[in-house]
Amino acid sequence: MKSCFFHHLFLLTAVIFLRFLTLTTAAMCHPDDETGLLAFKSAITKDPSDILSTWNKSTNCCSWEGVNCPNNNRVAVLTIRIESNDAGLFLSGTISPSLSKLQHLEGIVFINLKNITGPFPSFLFRLPHIKYVYLENLRLSGPLPANIGALNRLDTLTVKGNQFSGSIPSSISKLTRLNYLNLGGNLLTGTIPLGIANLKLMSNLNLEGNRLSGTIPDIFKSMSKLRILTLSRNRLSGKLPPSFASLAPVLAFLELGQNNLSGSIPSYLSRFMALDTLDLSKNRFSGSVPKSLAKLTKIANINLSHNLLTDPFPVLDVKNDLLSLDLSYNKFHMETIPEWVTSASLLSSLKLAKCGIKMSLDDWKTRQTDLYDSIDLSDNDISGSPVRFLKEERQLREFRMSGNKLRFDLGKLSFSKTLETLDLSRNLVFGKVPARVAGLKILNLSQNHLCGKLPATKFPKSAFAINDCLCGSPLGHCKG
Repeated sequence: MKSCFFHHLFLLTAVIFLRFLTLTTAAMCHPDDETGLLAFKSAITKDPSDILSTWNKSTNCCSWEGVNCPNNNRVAVLTIRIESNDAGLFLSGTISPSLSKLQHLEGIVFINLKNITGPFPSFLFRLPHIKYVYLENLRLSGPLPANIGALNRLDTLTVKGNQFSGSIPSSISKLTRLNYLNLGGNLLTGTIPLGIANLKLMSNLNLEGNRLSGTIPDIFKSMSKLRILTLSRNRLSGKLPPSFASLAPVLAFLELGQNNLSGSIPSYLSRFMALDTLDLSKNRFSGSVPKSLAKLTKIANINLSHNLLTDPFPVLDVKNDLLSLDLSYNKFHMETIPEWVTSASLLSSLKLAKCGIKMSLDDWKTRQTDLYDSIDLSDNDISGSPVRFLKEERQLREFRMSGNKLRFDLGKLSFSKTLETLDLSRNLVFGKVPARVAGLKILNLSQNHLCGKLPATKFPKSAFAINDCLCGSPLGHCKG
């Protein structure tokens, strides 16, 4: 009986040992992968965050920080990212071409390695299984490779936040498996390639923050899966292309701000029932906003500011969805803040600067308090006092009311600790400057009727200029 027990114990031990041996063998790093990874480490001149501290020959490279070998002993995903914006933690150096030894690599994720320099990494072309390339917020430069279309297995390509220059290669049209393309935040010039029309699986296209010029090409009819289109902060001109209309069923984010686009806002936008964000700001759109936009009952963010748009603005039915609204600096004459705006229960950012509003702030009754994060009603004809409003809005971070007719005693003003920006310049405000303003980050009280000695603050002269009789640092000494 005892010998039978020991026999079973031996067999059980042997099975456990063999399983452990199998798992250990499967997890052991392939020599080529180890060589490639150590060569990458050797090309890094500074690693202040010690993110590569586990990368040494005494341990299995599949256990190193950021190295993933999910199914066998070959590295499939390499992830190195710095979460902090502290410049003292950024990696320095270059990307070693020896990473081409990682022949089973499917994904490379390098994010916020802001002192990594060099050209677009050519070793990517020698990786037969590569599908995901994230090279975000590095300091890579030079042109994008003319043969970038050879990376035709890619599902994701993002080189956002580098210094790539030159034009977008026409061969990008060959990346027909792409779901996500982000070339934003570079120095790219020229026009948007017509061949992007071939990228029929694309759900997210981001070309913002470059120097792209010309018109937006009429390429969108074939892109039936596109949910996010971001072309802001370029030098694009002309009217919106007719094929935009074909994006209506699925497009959720349309961001075209800070270009030189013109023409009227097309009425077909009213068919974009999935639209969450519409940003056409800082362009040259003119005419009235189509009444049919009232059909967009689920839209959360609208920014039409800094255009040439005229009355009337349609009444929107967005009470339960609208989060931010910016109609500033157009040619609107609203007279008052519309009721549909006041009744929007989730609205946190409201900007109606120079919208022809003529009312007393004392008459503005919001549906609920603690609602707003940011308010800008500058350059209107608004009178009254913000004392009640600022007392009630305890989540407010930014309050801008310059260029109005506010008349109240500043000394009676109180506000929550969340407030960072207060601009009451060019009004009729009187009284003394209270000490509590010292806790703000941005302050402008210029061109009012304030008087008395200033409290100790860090703000420049311009924050207090052109008042009746303010004195003390940073202005002149108080007499007597």
